Amino acid sequence: MPDCFICKKHRSEISTKAGWIYGDEHLQVFHRPLLGQEKKVYLGYLMIEPNRHIQGLDELEDIEAQAVGVMQARLSRILKRELKAEHVYSFVIGNHVPHLHIHIVPRYPGAPREYWGVRIDEWPDAPRGGQAEIMTICEKLRESLILENKS
Repeated sequence: MPDCFICKKHRSEISTKAGWIYGDEHLQVFHRPLLGQEKKVYLGYLMIEPNRHIQGLDELEDIEAQAVGVMQARLSRILKRELKAEHVYSFVIGNHVPHLHIHIVPRYPGAPREYWGVRIDEWPDAPRGGQAEIMTICEKLRESLILENKS
C-alpha cells in the first residue's frame, strides 16, 4: 500500500526514530518509536510487523504465521532474560494503523496490578528512555536474537 505508514517505514521512505531490531523475508521487528513531542517511551516495547501489507491475523499465510509465532516466543524469552521482565504481553489492537502489527510488551517487577495488561505502558514508574536508551536496548536484543537463531 503506497500510503501505509508501516509499509513506508519498511521501504525506508520515512524515518520513525524507532530502533530496528530484526528483519527477514516475512517480518520486521522494531522498538516502539518516540512519537510527536515524546522525550521518553516505555523501554522494551516492541512491534512485530509483517512485510506484506495485511490488516489482521486472519490474513497471514501459514509461513508468515509461523514466523510471527516463533518471533513472539523468542522475543518473550529475550525480554525476560535480558530486561528482567516478569511477564511479556502480546497484543493485536489495530485501531489506528491498517497494517497488522503485534505489540510485544514486557511487564517489569513492581508494576502495580492496575497497570497490568494493555495499560502497562501507563505505569508512571516504568523504565523509560529516549533515543539513546532505545538504541542500547535494540543492540542488546539484536545480539540475543542472533544467538537464539543459532540454537
